[in-house]
Amino acid sequence: MKSRIILASFIFVILSGCVGISSKGIFGTGVSIAFDPRSLGTQIDDSVMQKNLTARLILRNKSYLLTVRTKILDGRIFLTGKIEEPEEKLHLTKLAWETKGVRSVRNDIKIKEDFNFSQSAKDLLITSQLRTSLIFNKNIKAANYQIDTYKKKIFIYGISLTTEERKEVINEAKEILDVKDVIASIVLVEDLRIQKN
Repeated sequence: MKSRIILASFIFVILSGCVGISSKGIFGTGVSIAFDPRSLGTQIDDSVMQKNLTARLILRNKSYLLTVRTKILDGRIFLTGKIEEPEEKLHLTKLAWETKGVRSVRNDIKIKEDFNFSQSAKDLLITSQLRTSLIFNKNIKAANYQIDTYKKKIFIYGISLTTEERKEVINEAKEILDVKDVIASIVLVEDLRIQKN
């Protein structure tokens, strides 16, 4: 029975990966392949790393499928979400570093507290406001950014075409009402190992 659940989870991950490539781009968060400045090879490498890490997380603890989010950009792994025990955060960092091809790991996972509907609603509102601001700013390719908010702290992951664009994304985030902090993990196109021609 246990092996069937693991097999079903693994098949789900593989099949969801196929859908992600065709409808959302390999980035898997709504970034179209056409807008993604990474080379196709880098996108595929990141996608393979993403599926590998996700499968290993699920094997370790099935609840990670819902509580831990991973993003991989140019071999850099970003972890977010909420977990029960502080020791697990260390284990997840180690697991991420063991992924073949990893260049760096940033672990922004928080330890769970009692659910607070008011706080969650505020975080969702902040994320929505920033997403809207990025979409309407003509100097920013909004599709290249993923946003997570936790306790009024905004975590931004993505690829910026220029230094000015990166600054503008951070400034847009800082202008959102009630934001306590902005943690930006934005990679510049020029810092990518391999870029699109």
